[in-house]
This record gives sequence, structure tokens and C-alpha cells, in this order.
Amino acid sequence: MSEIEIRTVPFDAPVAQHLIRAALADLGARYHSSGDETPVDATEFEPPDGVFLVAYLAGEPVGCGGWRSHGEGTAELKRMYTAPAARGRGVARTVLAAVERSARDQGRKRVVLECGDKQPEAIAMYRSAGYERIPNFGFYKDAEGCISFGRTL
Repeated sequence: MSEIEIRTVPFDAPVAQHLIRAALADLGARYHSSGDETPVDATEFEPPDGVFLVAYLAGEPVGCGGWRSHGEGTAELKRMYTAPAARGRGVARTVLAAVERSARDQGRKRVVLECGDKQPEAIAMYRSAGYERIPNFGFYKDAEGCISFGRTL
């Protein structure tokens, strides 16, 4: 198995946008929607207030994720995605660990995220990584099926 390489890239870089479009298409298929309409600005993912990461496997971009500021001391995980062909190979866990490390390095003490009930693989991964249910927040806080998680770093 090839080693997973994580690179920091601008949120609006072509490679990041390609993966984000794939993530939104995946969400759109699961929820019969446009994917995720949460307002997101590329500048929110610029250090020290955020970061966006792309995972490469055998030189190919196969996953992504980032964080943006969510108030004092908290990072919000956004746009986690692994391409179908790379699933089950540790990409998402590697991205999640890198996101958490980056947030911690920038002084964040906690990570929060929104997820949906039609993402059982993501829910299982977050729970196994120590995330616990928290009150819903953010753009989808009142949406049916919204599940929010948090973890102290």
C-alpha cells in the first residue's frame, strides 16, 4: 500500500476545488440536494485561522478536508471527502489527524463538525476517533437528519 501524503493547499486551488465538487456531488446524491449550501469563503481556510489539506495516494489526489475558525479556541471541520476508489485505505483518518494537528498547532482546543444521518461511514469514523454528539450548530442546525459532533484536542 502506498503512503498517504498530505499537502496544504489553498481552498480555491484547482485540486481542492475538484475534490470539493466531488464531495458536494456525493452529498447531493445522498441527500437529493445540491450537496452543502453552507456559506464558505476561501479566505476562511488561510492560516492562522484555518487550513485546507489534500491527501495524495500514489501521487494522485484522493481526499481532502480543512478547518476554519469557529469562535475562540474552536475549529470547524469542513469538506472532508475521500474518493470512492481510495476508501477503506486510511485516507479519511489520515486527513482528520492532519486537520486536528493543524488546528492544535494554531491554538485550537476543540474541533466541531456537522454531519448528516445518511453518512454512516463518516459517523462511524468520527465516533471511533473520539468525537461525541453535541448540540447542532451552524447552517444545518435545524435541518432534519443533522448530527453535530465535537472533540477536545
